[in-house]
Formats: sequence, C-alpha cells, structure tokens
Amino acid sequence: MNLHAIRAIYIFELARTWRTLLQSIASPVISTSLYFVVFGSAIGSRMTAVDGVSYGAFIVPGLIMLALLTESISNASFGIYMPRFSGTIYEVLSAPISYVEIVIGYVGAAATKSVILGLVMMATARLFVAFEIAHPFVMLAFLVLTSVTFCLFGFIIGVWADGFEKLQIVPSMIVTPLAFLGGSFYSISMLPPLWQKITLFNPVVYLVSGFRWSFYGVSDVAVGLSLGMTLGFMALCLAAIWWIFKTGYRLKA
Repeated sequence: MNLHAIRAIYIFELARTWRTLLQSIASPVISTSLYFVVFGSAIGSRMTAVDGVSYGAFIVPGLIMLALLTESISNASFGIYMPRFSGTIYEVLSAPISYVEIVIGYVGAAATKSVILGLVMMATARLFVAFEIAHPFVMLAFLVLTSVTFCLFGFIIGVWADGFEKLQIVPSMIVTPLAFLGGSFYSISMLPPLWQKITLFNPVVYLVSGFRWSFYGVSDVAVGLSLGMTLGFMALCLAAIWWIFKTGYRLKA
C-alpha cells in the first residue's frame, strides 16, 4: 500500500475544501439552518409529537441526512471530475499507484468533508432545537458509513459525467426528491397503507430511518435492515468502481 500517494491525494483534496470554505461548509450549513428555523422552531413548536418525539427534534436526523447525501455526492464527483476535465488524471493513472489507492485518496477526502459537515450541522441544529442522541456510537457509524457510500457513488458520477451540468443531475433531480419522500420530514407510518409499501422501495428511507433510530430509538424500519441496505449499496458502488478501472471507462479514452 503506497501510503505516501494516498496521503498526497487526500491532503490535496482537503486543501481544496479550505480554499472554498464558503461553498463547501458554510453554504450547506446555512441552508440547512433555515430548515431548522422554519420547520424546527417556528412550525415544529405548533405541531404534535411524532413517535413520542417533538416534531422539531424529529426532523433533525432527516435534514442532516438530506444534506449529507447531496454534499457527499457533490464533493466526490467534483473531486474526480476536475482532474479528468483538466487532463491531470493521466498523471495520476501513470504514477506508481494502484486503483485502490486512488479511490482511497479521493473518496477518503470527500468522506472526511462530509463527516465534518454532518457534525457541524448537528452542532448547529442544537442551537435551534433541543434533542438527544440515544446511541452516539451507532450515530457516528451511520454518519461515516453513509458518507463513504455516497462518496463512492459520487466518484462514479464524476467519472460518468462529461459536463458540469451532469454533475448536478443526480443530486438535484434524483437524490434530493428521494430524500424528501424518504421520511425526512415525517414518519412513513403516517402514510396510507399502500403508500407505506411503495415508500419502502425508496432506498433513502432506510438511511434516514437508521440514522433517526440512533438519535431517539424509533425508526420506520428495523435498524439491522437499514444497515444491510447501506452496506449493500456500498457493495454495488465498489463493484461499479472496480469495473470502471478494469475497463478504463472514461478514464483512458
């Protein structure tokens, strides 16, 4: 394992975060804080509790997960797309470094940004809404696992995209709607029986549900199933990345 190469890629990608601090950290935190203010403090104080949890506190895990998914994909996709766009990816591919080490460097840096962002959002939410974390180690595990999984997914999108506009298609037109319909603002038990069954086909439901369980001990689906679905999606992403490097798809052309 070439640790020096991994470290070089990792530090370079993290350095870009500090150069674009307003866009990477401040912007998503401010946007999510508006949700905390409107839905958590203003509207939440006038709504009944959901599963024994105040509405303002109930939506905190869902909002953090919503931001985490979109930012993880954006960070990782942009991180690999820019070397492709500028042509510097060929220097990386010709260096004495394996594909595994390349992925660890890029995805590791993007996942680190996402975890930091999630923790900052959690601290920010505490300023507006009172909540407790019943299972902090499980919460941290879901935070890291989700960040790594969707950074892997973002890496795939960054390789697939052939223009800047394509980098935003999946986060804005697929992931964000799925997050809104995946129980971020409500419990799926509040839906009619037919829609409850349909909603279970939404993969984001399992992410939000497992993350919410780590906060309050309540969830729409079993926490073991949430963990299994997340690991399954990670396995699919790893398989896709293995195929990309094996075939050189959009990397060696």
